[in-house]
Amino acid sequence: MRYEVIVIGAGMVGTSVAWHLQKNNAEVLLLDKKLPGSETSYGNAGLIQREAIHTHPFPRQLSEMIRVLPNQGTDIRYRIPALLRYHQALLQYWKYSTPASVKKIEAEWQTLIEHCTSEHQTMIEASGAEYLISRKGWLQLHRSEETLKEAIAAAIKDREQGVEHTVLTIEELKAMEPSANFDDFVGAIHWLNSWQVSNPSLLVKSYAKNFQEMGGTIKESSVNEIVQEQDGWKIITDNDTFYSDKLVIAAGPWSNDLIKPLGYDLPLFPMRGYHQHFKVTEKNTINHSMFDMDKGFVMGPMQQGIRITTGAEMTTMNAPKNFGQLNTVLKFARKILPLEDAVESEAWAGSRPCMPDMKPVIGPAPQHDKLWFAFGHSHQGFTLGPTTGRLVEEMIHNKPLLVDIKPFSAERFSQ
Repeated sequence: MRYEVIVIGAGMVGTSVAWHLQKNNAEVLLLDKKLPGSETSYGNAGLIQREAIHTHPFPRQLSEMIRVLPNQGTDIRYRIPALLRYHQALLQYWKYSTPASVKKIEAEWQTLIEHCTSEHQTMIEASGAEYLISRKGWLQLHRSEETLKEAIAAAIKDREQGVEHTVLTIEELKAMEPSANFDDFVGAIHWLNSWQVSNPSLLVKSYAKNFQEMGGTIKESSVNEIVQEQDGWKIITDNDTFYSDKLVIAAGPWSNDLIKPLGYDLPLFPMRGYHQHFKVTEKNTINHSMFDMDKGFVMGPMQQGIRITTGAEMTTMNAPKNFGQLNTVLKFARKILPLEDAVESEAWAGSRPCMPDMKPVIGPAPQHDKLWFAFGHSHQGFTLGPTTGRLVEEMIHNKPLLVDIKPFSAERFSQ
């Protein structure tokens, strides 16, 4: 029961870390309370977002804050207990959201994003997952000339970072997606070099299966205690005890709970998202994922059906589900597509791990040897899992690094 490395967390990030380590001849255990791709990585828009070179700062304009205040939006909602619990992290988030700070953060963030499709491609080929991938981009729909004009100006500038796009008229949109009603829209941006995934959970499972084929081990068990020993780590779970030389924490929004007993308290906070699938018919078939920019939700073609995802809800991890945001989203979605029969009896809900400076934590733990962190990717863990996995493997095996990881160090929050 001893391994060279134990990776805790079997979402896209943790599975990618384990895959890269096993591929480079480490003996790895991937450990989670659920099977790979069953939690946060199960529910997302299913996009590998090469265009996502910009972060999402805390709103600082008074008009934007007033808009959010009634708590009826489709893009963002909040619950008071969560605001109280995470107020310090949210205050930091607000401080990091000045224009000067965002400019620096985005330059660092872009060093990760630029590798997202190439790093996924390596794992897609190895795991035989090509059938899950579509490379025809996705559509960003706009309801107002003002937001479309701003988006076009930004997209033109983004070409400098290798992001490809084209602007679509309503007529061109109708030709691409004849089932959809675009009466409430003025145009769209077609992001060309981002990829769609028809089943995000299955992609993670494909990577995990390939990890096992290379000799990796997967165990399904809840971690109760992490103990540092003289020669490595002891992990006590519900039904077993495992030992390793090295340990990686990649448990998404649960990561802070695992490392707090070791003396860490990073300002990680969760943001919840909801999704529901609807049966595909001749009347609602679509070929591209479509993001309603002004309302903040995505509708995309999945193996399970048409997936409708909400924006974010600021709430605590264990708060009961509140379908108010999803129900409001569905009112707008049904004006675009006829959505009749839901696939699931109840919508899915899951949490994303967010950091106040909008960057993940990737790197060695400041206070312990042989311990690494890989979490806090916000809405881009699915996109950035393989890049993060490669970086963690390079750090553990003392290789030259794909990118400078100093901006993502956990030490930035102790300065």
